[in-house]
Amino acid sequence: MSPATSTMVVELSPPLDIPATLAPLGRWGDDGLDRWDGDRSLRTIRIGPRAAPYLARSIGTIECPALEVATAPGDLGLVAEAVASMFVSGGDAFAALVDSDLRIASLDAVYRGVRPMLHRDPLTALVRSISAQQVNLRWAAEIRRRLAIAYGTLHTIDGQEVRSLEAGPLAQASVADLRTLQLTTAKARSIIAVAQAVRDGDLELSELEALDDEALVLSLISLPGIGPWTADWFLARTLGRPRVVAGDLGVRKAVGRVYLGGRLPSQAEVRDVTAHWGAAAGVAQQLVLHDLALGSPV
Repeated sequence: MSPATSTMVVELSPPLDIPATLAPLGRWGDDGLDRWDGDRSLRTIRIGPRAAPYLARSIGTIECPALEVATAPGDLGLVAEAVASMFVSGGDAFAALVDSDLRIASLDAVYRGVRPMLHRDPLTALVRSISAQQVNLRWAAEIRRRLAIAYGTLHTIDGQEVRSLEAGPLAQASVADLRTLQLTTAKARSIIAVAQAVRDGDLELSELEALDDEALVLSLISLPGIGPWTADWFLARTLGRPRVVAGDLGVRKAVGRVYLGGRLPSQAEVRDVTAHWGAAAGVAQQLVLHDLALGSPV
């Protein structure tokens, strides 16, 4: 039997298209960690040393976005607070970008309310990036599902199951153990190193947030298998900073599609072409990637 739950409606900053924003969670397969069925999101957040599961259902509109959140009664306030800060709002910086960039304005009109969603647990966020290194995203989701089953904790809420990754079991795993899940040796070593850093308190979210971008990148790339690409995604999708992940092939394709007639730019070209995004880079980057995934005309 599922534990008792309480519910709360969490109102969010407009415009926000919740289904379109959450769609990538299910586009490449169900990893068991961040679950989305087109109507409900099933995830966990960290409350101190433990993971708290919650179920969130989209009940609003793009102009009046809201989620009905269900979780354990004692966790409801903290979960609702986390859900309220889960999406990156465009704000004044994005409004100014729309006024000055016709291409972004066009994407904003077609995909109104598509926004970045944050993955706030450092372990899960870094495992997401490691799993996606040099493979297609469907296989990355399958690898995460296997990790979650083998090393995660199972939670049940309203009859639905979700898992959270835990640092302790992963930190104690061997490379050979993870190789049985079909991770490469390099990825296995990297995931174990990240789990050990989380277990030992070296990757506390509050401490990472206190670092500036470059200091944070240097801290992350000191871990085995974590390079600038993974560090940049951590800045963008865990901390919500306006970081353009110029080394990502998808970002390069998306920027080339929107600004360069489909030509694949170099990393340096991506940085040059997107320099004017400024503080709105997070939302602009999400829009061009969304456009790349759906293939609609710009």
